[in-house]
Amino acid sequence: MAPKDLNFITGNKNKLAEVQAILSPTAVNLQSQAIDLPELQGTIEEISTDKAKRAAERVQGPVLVEDTCLCFNAFNELPGPYVYVHLRALTHSALRKQTPLRIAHAIAEADKLPGILQKWFLQALGVQQFHKLLAGFEDKSAQAVCTFAYCEGPGHEPIVFQGRTDGMIVPARGPTDFGWDACFEYEGQTYAEMPKEEKNKISHRGRALAKLVEWLKQEV
Repeated sequence: MAPKDLNFITGNKNKLAEVQAILSPTAVNLQSQAIDLPELQGTIEEISTDKAKRAAERVQGPVLVEDTCLCFNAFNELPGPYVYVHLRALTHSALRKQTPLRIAHAIAEADKLPGILQKWFLQALGVQQFHKLLAGFEDKSAQAVCTFAYCEGPGHEPIVFQGRTDGMIVPARGPTDFGWDACFEYEGQTYAEMPKEEKNKISHRGRALAKLVEWLKQEV
């Protein structure tokens, strides 16, 4: 049965507003909780499932967690949930030739960060520099992947809902206050340039949540 109240584990107000807007056709009362959870290293599905189980134990109730990643086709679908894992394989000299010194420094310092997930790397790098990760490659295409995991409560197995959107990595255009939205272009517009309603129809997050909405309707 679909929950009446659902704890969305996030401290990101932009993400919360976006998810609330997409789930508005449902009867679910979405609440947010910012919980610091250790993250498993693995596939994005494994990360999301593990996080949902841990969150359900913490709040003792139904939870919704999300993991988002970018897959660069030039990097054979890396970095996925991890930017650092792939970039560490590049030599610092090669990296400096194709990116500013600040990027090389961020990678060198990445092992000192609390984890190796891309949100910390993006913060160190800066949205305006993000597209330069692909400066040495002709292929600028990428896939945005969003994975939600719903867990009914402690002891329950999470259910996973995933959405994917193909696009291009470009120099930042539009507002830069929401992750890498300004650098991800879909059919001529970056996410940041799109009206929110339009973005929610085609984004990786919107597509994942559309699957969740259908599941919730069936569970009523």
